Amino acid sequence: MKTDLTAQTLQLSKTLGTLLANAGERVTFAESCTGGSLAQAVTEIPGSSGWFDLGLVTYSNAMKQSLLGVSKGLLERHGAVSESVVVAMARGALAASGATLAAATSGIAGPDGGTDQKPVGTVCFAWGAAGDLRSSTQLFNGDRGEVRVQATNYALRVLLDYLQQKYRSTTV
Repeated sequence: MKTDLTAQTLQLSKTLGTLLANAGERVTFAESCTGGSLAQAVTEIPGSSGWFDLGLVTYSNAMKQSLLGVSKGLLERHGAVSESVVVAMARGALAASGATLAAATSGIAGPDGGTDQKPVGTVCFAWGAAGDLRSSTQLFNGDRGEVRVQATNYALRVLLDYLQQKYRSTTV
């Protein structure tokens, strides 16, 4: 199933790219439920090779472990859809790349897989730099495609906010 990028997603990607390029920063992504849509969104922007480094889609726990270094114990204790796991995913993506910033996603896009504690639409995010990773959990409404679009836009938006805060006192 192909998820088309929305105008909002493309605008967020373009703005993010401008900020990254002006700041001399590079970004990497570790994606699960978004299935590569972050990487797809930023590579739609001409010149993205100047500020996008690497995108990894680690849908299975085995790939989170082998490619991103997420520990089996962490996955067993908290589950793949947890802030502690997405922080570990972001750390792993930063270690695997030359990027200065990362974002990671893991969630339950549906239509199945939800629980009372983690219903369909639950998505965990991590973003930031190696020494300053932040995380949050959001609950989105809609079908699988809508959840993925909202998650992609949220991840782009928090990266933008992070960069704007980081460079607030300087001109980017």
